[in-house]
Amino acid sequence: MMMDAGQGGPRLGFAFEARVDVAPSEHVGNGAGDVLDFTPITGGTVDGPRLRGTIVPGGGDWSVRRGPTVYELDARYLIRAEDGSLIDIVNRGFCRTETAEAMERMEAGQELDAAEVYFRTSPVFRTDAPQYRWLAETVFVGLAGDEAGQICIRFYEVL
Repeated sequence: MMMDAGQGGPRLGFAFEARVDVAPSEHVGNGAGDVLDFTPITGGTVDGPRLRGTIVPGGGDWSVRRGPTVYELDARYLIRAEDGSLIDIVNRGFCRTETAEAMERMEAGQELDAAEVYFRTSPVFRTDAPQYRWLAETVFVGLAGDEAGQICIRFYEVL
């Protein structure tokens, strides 16, 4: 099937929001100019029109700092839906600021204005729960940010 050029660009539909609790990051090592850190995921909540549940403690985010303004992110964790079903998520993306000064402020715990930071993810979900198979068969985009000590990710399905 060919896409009709008159259809315009992709449309997004809000699916749910995850508010992820994290512990302090731990330095893992350096290599070829990169810095690898690990941030334990300790819990959180999931709420929205398409999914509700909790973040299962025990996951983590492996982040690689690439220069003074960019982190490459690779998070893996579990969501327990409110009916008890488990959903695996691998959430990769980038967090970058326009300036090194803004990155230093963010690392010091200051919340940045949304215009100062680009924090996007491309999650992939897996589950064998039939009622959540749509997650494993849909492309998503995550818009993320630090909010009140949590990582807040708003997940949008590409329609």
